[in-house]
Amino acid sequence: MSEDSQKTPDAWEKSQKILVILAHPDDPEFFCGATLARWSRAGHEIHYFLLTNGNKGGGSDVTPEQLCAIRQTEQQNAAAVIGARSVRFLQLEDGYLVPSLELRREIVRVLRREKPDILVTCDPTLLYSWFGRVNHPDHRAAGQVVLDAVFPAAGNGHFFPELLKNEGLQPHTPREVWVSLAASPTVTLDVTDTWEVKMNALKEHKSQIGDPLTFEQRMRSRHTEDSTDEAPRYEEKFRVLYFNATT
Repeated sequence: MSEDSQKTPDAWEKSQKILVILAHPDDPEFFCGATLARWSRAGHEIHYFLLTNGNKGGGSDVTPEQLCAIRQTEQQNAAAVIGARSVRFLQLEDGYLVPSLELRREIVRVLRREKPDILVTCDPTLLYSWFGRVNHPDHRAAGQVVLDAVFPAAGNGHFFPELLKNEGLQPHTPREVWVSLAASPTVTLDVTDTWEVKMNALKEHKSQIGDPLTFEQRMRSRHTEDSTDEAPRYEEKFRVLYFNATT
């Protein structure tokens, strides 16, 4: 890593295993794709675990079953552009996600099985997006159930003891949780160097972005207020939570 990156909160001294748990196909790229590309470029190991099958994010000209297959293929292609090692889907129905106890158990199972150093999810408190829209309820539900799984359950064997007894899954708490779409971010990363990778990954989500040229113009316009179209600078923001993995 460069001398400048050593000063940032993601200047980890060794390769990290990073698990991204979000609701939909395309969420990783839209929410924090440039950061994920930055981490992949730095040699970290990135895996996606997406909770829904994406079967409702499209028009009526395709069936939900067709849309599910299309979007999951698009997500695999986009993840390859980012540099993620794997993509898994829980295959819950798009639009109906709730932070149930059953889903919390499944997230705890994933955390104990995969044992990530760094976990990425989204903010359950963000009701309104900065684009003037209501944040999708699946996004909020995903953030809540993931954070509820992280603490106190994932690292405490008294929670869901059947996972230890029947599956041999030892308690595990990620060392850091990076909450994307944060209502009150604590970390801002300059991702100008990997913004192009983010855009190329998003272009793989053809069913979601509409006209590619219009989409590209919109994404390029999201530079910081102190930069220009001619010399743009891009940022992605997070609320970072730190945990003692032994607790």
